[in-house]
Amino acid sequence: MKRTLSVILIGLLCLSIFSVFASNVKAQQSNVDWWPTFLHDLAHTGYSTSTGPLTNQLLWSYATGNALVFSSPAVVNGEVYVGSSDNKVYALNAATGAYLWSYKTGGSVTSSPAVADGVVYVGSYDHKVYALNATTGSKMWSYGTGDKVEDSPAVAGGVVYVGSDDHKVYALNAVSGGKLWSYGTGDAVVSSPAVVNGVVYVGSDDDNVYALNAATGSKIWSFVTGNGVESSPAVVSGAVYVGSDDYNVYALNAATGSKMWSFGTGNTVDSSPAVANGVVYIGSEDHNVYTLDAGTGSKIWSYPTGNYVDSAPAVANGVVYVGSDDNNLYALNATTGTTVWTYGTGNSVESSPAVANGVVYVGSDDNRVYAFGSITLPQPSPTVPELGYWTVLVLIIFVTTALCWVQKAVGNSNQ
Repeated sequence: MKRTLSVILIGLLCLSIFSVFASNVKAQQSNVDWWPTFLHDLAHTGYSTSTGPLTNQLLWSYATGNALVFSSPAVVNGEVYVGSSDNKVYALNAATGAYLWSYKTGGSVTSSPAVADGVVYVGSYDHKVYALNATTGSKMWSYGTGDKVEDSPAVAGGVVYVGSDDHKVYALNAVSGGKLWSYGTGDAVVSSPAVVNGVVYVGSDDDNVYALNAATGSKIWSFVTGNGVESSPAVVSGAVYVGSDDYNVYALNAATGSKMWSFGTGNTVDSSPAVANGVVYIGSEDHNVYTLDAGTGSKIWSYPTGNYVDSAPAVANGVVYVGSDDNNLYALNATTGTTVWTYGTGNSVESSPAVANGVVYVGSDDNRVYAFGSITLPQPSPTVPELGYWTVLVLIIFVTTALCWVQKAVGNSNQ
């Protein structure tokens, strides 16, 4: 009997060891901070917990069809999704840049894809919003608006929020593409919506920033700037940060829309802000990248480039990554603004970088998508976890029972 109990205890111990091991494997597999949508998340923080490259080591580049890549990449589960002005949406292997699939729309794709639940959502100049299967690229649905769709969709709670040059913000069913509501502004909506706590925040070329009820589309508040708002809002800690063509960066109260502060630059601010660790990072067409105290709007540092900065910054690992129309991608120390590295492409870098799994991905108007850094290819999971928890449990019980029967048989034979 003592031997039998020993065998059972050994079996239970094996089960416990497997449970811990499987949990560790699952935790390791979930550690990658992917970049599934424009500026990383629905709040548009532009901040990733991933490490970012500290050198300009080129991992790969991919040439699209002789067309500008203004779209900003989304990176999910080892794949990069990006639009191009050759009318296509591309899916590339994140580690190698290898072509996986492309889908051709009827117009340029400057919209940045959003990826949710295995679906890629993206807009096109052909006046449509598309939902594509992330694995195959096949079309699941498309929805026609009244004009170009330049901005990037936001997907929250089974709803796709997106603006159009037809002056409207749309809420579409993420599964069917059916319209749930639309809200009319006074001009084109190029700004990409942020969605936080049931509220949609978005700018319009009618000079306003809007806060809309995400469920109904009704207006909660609007704030008037001095010119069009093509910058996309970031919503962090109860504040909305956004640029305007009136040369200013604004901080607004997220609940009321009242102005908290504004900061004046020397030109249009079409760049969208990133917000991390109490600091706002944003570019301006006065050729500078600015860092501002998120609470007061006071300037911490600025960095001069050689041309417009319409690219939205990405922040990771204490580094700010941002493109410029001077053809360069910059990596700047987030605290001091000093240059970490630069990389020259063949044309303007208006695309906004994405950082995931230690790599920076960005498009350029030289028709290419670039990846900088190094990446560790995923290793095959151990055999035991691949079998599944309950399968292994049954196997352990079977083996334990068999050992008991063998022990009993041996004991009987020795009597």
